[in-house]
Amino acid sequence: MALTDFAAETDWCSQCSGCKWIPYDQVKSWQFAKNCPSVAYFNFNSYSARGRYAVSRSLLHEDSTITPEVEEIAFSCLACGSCDISCKICRYNLEPLQMVRELKFHVVENGHMLDEHRAVMEKVEQTGNPMGLPRAHRGDWADGLEVRSVVPEKTAVLFFTGCKFSYDKELQPAAKASLKMLLDAGVAVGILGAREMCCGGRWYSSGQRDEFNRMADANIKAWEKAGVTTIVTPCSDCFHALSRLYAERGAKFEVVHIVEMVSRLVAEGKIKLTKPVPMTVTYHDPCHLGRQGEPYEPWQGEYTKILEQVVVHDSKKPRYNGAKGHYEEPRDLLRAIPGVELVEMERIREYSWCCGAGGGAIEAYPQYSLWTAAERLTEATATGAEALVSACGWCERNFMDAPAEGGPAMPVIDIMSLVARAIE
Repeated sequence: MALTDFAAETDWCSQCSGCKWIPYDQVKSWQFAKNCPSVAYFNFNSYSARGRYAVSRSLLHEDSTITPEVEEIAFSCLACGSCDISCKICRYNLEPLQMVRELKFHVVENGHMLDEHRAVMEKVEQTGNPMGLPRAHRGDWADGLEVRSVVPEKTAVLFFTGCKFSYDKELQPAAKASLKMLLDAGVAVGILGAREMCCGGRWYSSGQRDEFNRMADANIKAWEKAGVTTIVTPCSDCFHALSRLYAERGAKFEVVHIVEMVSRLVAEGKIKLTKPVPMTVTYHDPCHLGRQGEPYEPWQGEYTKILEQVVVHDSKKPRYNGAKGHYEEPRDLLRAIPGVELVEMERIREYSWCCGAGGGAIEAYPQYSLWTAAERLTEATATGAEALVSACGWCERNFMDAPAEGGPAMPVIDIMSLVARAIE
């Protein structure tokens, strides 16, 4: 697609501003009623989905050009999809999330890639990861585990660690605990180790479509050659990229987040949670596991109009409204741990407030990104929980870093690390 494909949508937006708030029937307090971090932070309409429709319309009609201000409006979008959910409460003929992605692609394809994003892409080119850390050490996190390497052997089930879990020292134990659970439960699984490459999903959401396509196609080819049929990952960003974006490029792999797999193994009695973990926790729904974690459904229909007025879809179009995301599996795991008490925040499930790490914002606008994380920590501490639990390394890293920028301090725990504590 291209931004021009959204020309009609830029006229259809009724400027209702619903994209700035969680659905009104979900509002529990004024403090935690907003849903769009960028418009909340920059406090100007152009930074909302409503405003970005107007900016896109202006560009398409050549009433304006791409300026530094337009760059900021485009790239400050976290691509969290919260606006998309709120918009679909009342209507289904708008796709604000994909429209903003196309706005980013349009800006980049017209020669306006941010220097910060270019620098990260160079690291990916050189080392296979956005942190620019040595490729040879990507598999070090698995040291001590008896797991086979996919190369030169083949495997039906691949454990795809992801960049953040592979290199972040504070997150590596969660990846190791995840893989150990699978191995102990008898799952025949392999890893790529140093040969694992970035999934590219984060660069798709920051406007780097060509780079994403190149990385995705290379990974798909390598996994097909290795005989992979199922991919298990602890990273929610990777989960979304592999299950949705790769599927759009024809990939046929089954993609399973580790919370799905372990929840299934617990239910089957292959993993037993018997050791008490006395703790009150609250759970953060990652955008890419929750509202953007719905199964991919292909669609090649088109828009038509009834009586030249009402827009309908010729062949039923999938309705991604967040309701089919992965919300129950992580909560089932928390409830299965003896001693753990789960207390919920006000904005949960498809209405969850973003952690601030997505869309390329953490690289280009770090202060804004950490402000977003601090807002979520404020909401988490209001529950009275002792710790914040999540299922995405990028979310967890941003929450860990937010206190250094003035956010409230709160222990942050990956859900797999918490599950591991309950195993004798």
